[in-house]
Amino acid sequence: MSEGENESQCIPIFCPVDNVPTVSDTKRAFYKVHTRPINSIYRRVVEELMVEMHLLSVNVNFKYDPIYALGVVSSYDRFMQGYRPEADKASIFRALTGAIGVEPQQYRQDAQSLESLAANLSANEAIAVLGGSESPEKASQLSKIVEEIAASEHFKYSRLFAIGLYVFLELTDPDLVKDETRLKEALEPICAKLGILPEKTQKDLELYRSNLEKMVQAQIVMEDILKADRKKRQEREEAKNAVATPPSDSPDETTSE
Repeated sequence: MSEGENESQCIPIFCPVDNVPTVSDTKRAFYKVHTRPINSIYRRVVEELMVEMHLLSVNVNFKYDPIYALGVVSSYDRFMQGYRPEADKASIFRALTGAIGVEPQQYRQDAQSLESLAANLSANEAIAVLGGSESPEKASQLSKIVEEIAASEHFKYSRLFAIGLYVFLELTDPDLVKDETRLKEALEPICAKLGILPEKTQKDLELYRSNLEKMVQAQIVMEDILKADRKKRQEREEAKNAVATPPSDSPDETTSE
């Protein structure tokens, strides 16, 4: 293993690496950074993402890459949409990445880089680059990532990596990922190039989309509950003010004798 590979596997908060951290260690590190309670409907999302990122970080075959980063960032942002207070979202994400010894800026910057690239590619170009059949100059960064993964003997596939692929394709053509047939056809050459199972990738993406839909519905229900609570509080406040403020005296009437 090269010096660079040793560094990429090191987890700064928990080094030396022979003392592998547990999930409990990662959770404790998380709550040292983010000390506020997490809203109930989002708590499971955060903890599942935390555990998944932890298990990958301690796997000897895992190597961070920008496609994985795009999957992490996209999953977090989409599942945490509507979180209140809004300011806590940055703190929670910083705790997630910090708990495994990585700066949040690395994830954000790498994800943004791929998002910008996707905006300049057509769906066919994206599929060609990810599938290794083309390597245009404007996509040289992505081509290099693809070739490194394809050349790896022990590439560690993950659901978050699959989500990164999905989001990248979605950014090039939103209609592509809505069409099951087109998405399946797009994934086949990509999975073949990267040495990952298309069936596993499709199953993970189906679960991702299903969970995302459920989360959107839960957010709608929560928003309706909050609106109803606000309306009740407003009505109680108005009723309280009406009792506390007596009606004003009527104008004096002229009494005729």
